[in-house]
Amino acid sequence: MSDMLSDAVSFLGILVALGALIAMAYRGWSVLFLAPALAMIAASFSGYPMLASWTQIFMVAAAGFLAQFFPLFLLGAIFAKLMNDSGSVRSIADAMIGWLGSGRAIMAVVLAGAILTYGGVSLFVAFFVLVPMAQALFRAGNIPRRLVPATIILGTSTFTMTALPGTPAIQNVIPMPFFGTSIYAAPGLGLIAAIIMLAVGLGWLLRAQAAAALRQEGYDPSLSPAAPVDSARMREHTTTASTFDPAEMDKGAPTDDCPSLGIAFLPIGVMIGCNLILSLWLFPTWDAPFLAEPLWGSTSLGAVAGIWSVTAALMIATLAIILCNRGRLVSLRDSIDSGANAAVLPIISVASLVGFGAVIAALPAFHMIRDWVLGMGGGPLVSLAVATNLLAALTGSASGGLTIALEALGPTYMDIAAQTGTDPAIMHRVAVIGSGTLDILPHNGAIVTLLALSGVTHRESYLDIAMAGIVSSLAALVAVILIGSMAGSF
Repeated sequence: MSDMLSDAVSFLGILVALGALIAMAYRGWSVLFLAPALAMIAASFSGYPMLASWTQIFMVAAAGFLAQFFPLFLLGAIFAKLMNDSGSVRSIADAMIGWLGSGRAIMAVVLAGAILTYGGVSLFVAFFVLVPMAQALFRAGNIPRRLVPATIILGTSTFTMTALPGTPAIQNVIPMPFFGTSIYAAPGLGLIAAIIMLAVGLGWLLRAQAAAALRQEGYDPSLSPAAPVDSARMREHTTTASTFDPAEMDKGAPTDDCPSLGIAFLPIGVMIGCNLILSLWLFPTWDAPFLAEPLWGSTSLGAVAGIWSVTAALMIATLAIILCNRGRLVSLRDSIDSGANAAVLPIISVASLVGFGAVIAALPAFHMIRDWVLGMGGGPLVSLAVATNLLAALTGSASGGLTIALEALGPTYMDIAAQTGTDPAIMHRVAVIGSGTLDILPHNGAIVTLLALSGVTHRESYLDIAMAGIVSSLAALVAVILIGSMAGSF
């Protein structure tokens, strides 16, 4: 009876901590403070020493995330900043919009967002460029402004973030050390998922546009002013949902002389090509026995090759930007400095969520949650999808929720994969798509930020966001699980 009471109190502590995290993070409280404070409160419900929980569990997990993924956050933010300051982002967006025009404004914005984010440009940098362009296009096409956020979400935060094989999004990188996979894990299933997301999301948006036209609902000229990008509340929301600190957006020295489309595309092509060559051909044939030595972390090439591939691709692509745009990058040092600074708060914020999750996973009541997740019907793919969905929804962060889920359950799923003959690649793809589904709830930092930048409210735009972002991703996730369960990974 005492054990049952202890588990009940421990479970209550988990609920209190999670509820407070959701409510206070939504109101703009810093995750840097919330995560350790609430983790200690949850630990106290279980009788765990609070300071030891902070320094010996929370910080160890947070430091592990930093050690593993800081190179990607750092290089990704620098790459995004240089793409922006060189004018490459604007050239690409202008070209896509120029080709399709206001008559196909929704398709133009989706395509522009997809190219930018699949090419490694940070989500927030893409928002900053796409919002004013989308508003101008929608105004010219007399399309309701409430559809701007949903259109941008479809192009930047669905199929290019979680489904397309080879995407350098951090969500697609996180599972690699847990499953020994690459960013091209289950490419066939990823392509199927991407097609479903695009078809469902685009179908909804075009239907909404047509319905608005029948009601004679056009673009509302009384556009609310966008929130300042450096506002404290927006900054806190953004840094848990993106890899770029918005406070650095206006720093550096953006050029007015945008490059040609070919020059603008070149770094993206270098990024995609290097990822492909390193992930699929070079590193798989490389012999690195030295990694088994304690000096190099007693690891294996399979555990680090995926991260090395993306890291090297970012380095080479960044060098390509500099070489092709040296005259446009009028203050290279300032641009690199602001890009590097832009990486710090996001990775510390996500690492704090990971530390919070590690404390929760260490509590006695967590075994009930784990057993419930692992014991649900449908097999390991279903339970993995549910786990990543729930944790991403609760934290409001796809990357944070995904890391927490895999830190707590990754080894168990690898054991299940070995016992059942399940290819870890399909687990990788299911976990990534699952993390990018229910994370798009109203309290998600990217949603709050995008609505503020667009000058619209949750009431005006969230239904369309949910249909384009959540429903399309859920449909793709169900399809991947069904096809993967019958045909395996391909």
